[in-house]
Amino acid sequence: MPERSLRDRHILIVEDEYMLADELRCAFGGAGGMVLGPVGTVPDALALIKRAGRIEGAVLDVNLHGEMAFPVADLLVERGVPFVFTTGYDESIIPDRFSNILRCEKPIAVDGIMRALGRMVGS
Repeated sequence: MPERSLRDRHILIVEDEYMLADELRCAFGGAGGMVLGPVGTVPDALALIKRAGRIEGAVLDVNLHGEMAFPVADLLVERGVPFVFTTGYDESIIPDRFSNILRCEKPIAVDGIMRALGRMVGS
């Protein structure tokens, strides 16, 4: 159950679509998660990751205002933070180094993302 596995977990939301970012923020917060962000640009995401003391999971939109978010993904991988990609693109846009990262196609099901991330951070 995501509510238990997300409770008190610090979850980063990187999404440039306001309505979706707010929906994710509300859902993760409602499940007891400590939401970081949302942020909607690569520089803002990188800065937040660097200054955050604790990040236990993340939701990362692949395209942020026309800029690919792969530098953000690289930093999350480097720090050992489990995350899911959200994207409207097919899998060919994702570099091979991220082949093991779950990709959720837009339009996304927020409850599905919560369950997936809950399993990742709960283990």
